[in-house]
Amino acid sequence: MGGGAACRDLCRPCQPLRSAASEKDAVSPWAGLPGVLLLLPGEGSEILAVLITRSTRNTPRGERMASSGSQTKTRGNHSGHFVQPANPNVATMPEDVLYHLSLSTSTHDLPAMFGDVKFVCVGGSPTRMEAFAKYMAKELGLDHPGAEYPNICAGTDRYAMFKVGPVLSVSHGIGIPSTSVMLHEVIKLLYHARCSDVTVIRIGTSGGIGLEPGSVVVTQQAVDASFSPMFEQMVLGKRVVQRTDLDQELAKELMQCATDLPEFPTVLAKTMCTSDFYEGQGRLDGALCSYTEKDKQDYLRAAHAAGIRNIEMESSVLAAMCSACGIPVAVVCVTLLNRLDGDQVSSPHDVLVKYQQRPQRLVSHFIKKRLAATGTLKA
Repeated sequence: MGGGAACRDLCRPCQPLRSAASEKDAVSPWAGLPGVLLLLPGEGSEILAVLITRSTRNTPRGERMASSGSQTKTRGNHSGHFVQPANPNVATMPEDVLYHLSLSTSTHDLPAMFGDVKFVCVGGSPTRMEAFAKYMAKELGLDHPGAEYPNICAGTDRYAMFKVGPVLSVSHGIGIPSTSVMLHEVIKLLYHARCSDVTVIRIGTSGGIGLEPGSVVVTQQAVDASFSPMFEQMVLGKRVVQRTDLDQELAKELMQCATDLPEFPTVLAKTMCTSDFYEGQGRLDGALCSYTEKDKQDYLRAAHAAGIRNIEMESSVLAAMCSACGIPVAVVCVTLLNRLDGDQVSSPHDVLVKYQQRPQRLVSHFIKKRLAATGTLKA
């Protein structure tokens, strides 16, 4: 790897990797992860985080590290790929308080509440995610007169969470920081609930680049504002960079489902994730602006030339965190406007509501086909 002493100092996870290569039965403190997380030294204070995953072809179906650190092929009545946080400390905590969800391992029976979850659908607005939960109830045949879908996180005003059968519908707020907090706690919730074979999908809105309003974009690759497939954050004063890879097979499956819904256009493309709605996305209508219309157009056209077709504010952290934990993840967003034509969302409210229902319809169709394929739901 060429890291030398610097690698030994910065990459403690490298030690278990080297030990395992020479000692077949070596057990490392990282054994419960879906792979080995390497923190590779970059330039200056930069650290590149790389997750080396175990090949599924060489891993028996259902293999997972339990909280005690021993391997098991099943947990409870489940089998398959169990959700596992990329953090060995979680398994040793006597209690885990999921503060922003108003849940805890000591006050809630998480396996009983969430153990059957197979799909986690997330979106910015609590109202939208409640509407999606009600829509899924009808689509799955679980709705009935007088049915109520309480907010599981009613004890807090940070997020809203609704459950319908195997579908968990959660709001994440606006932007990377809010989404990151939600993901940390939802991933741990899924782990404590002993959930297996979980798929995460963001259902959202975005600004299009060269697409008509109302178009749906299934994200092929999440990129940052410089068009790079990277997500970076500061950890202990160091710049940590992770790739933003999404599950390509899942994206293809969603695109196949889109062929059954010809009423609206759906494309597979790159999505740009920014940390700001105004200047970060080249808008001219914010409280601050230091560039011209030509500057904006040049930037957006360069993004279009790079294969980017929409802009939003959450896809990169979803891709990075879910990939690190071995969870298949997809992003499905509708475009509310074509940014090449303007900056403000000016369509009538009823039109915007119809647009926002399009990714919900696509994801619902995907979920139903998945459940039908497993015999859980009649086609």
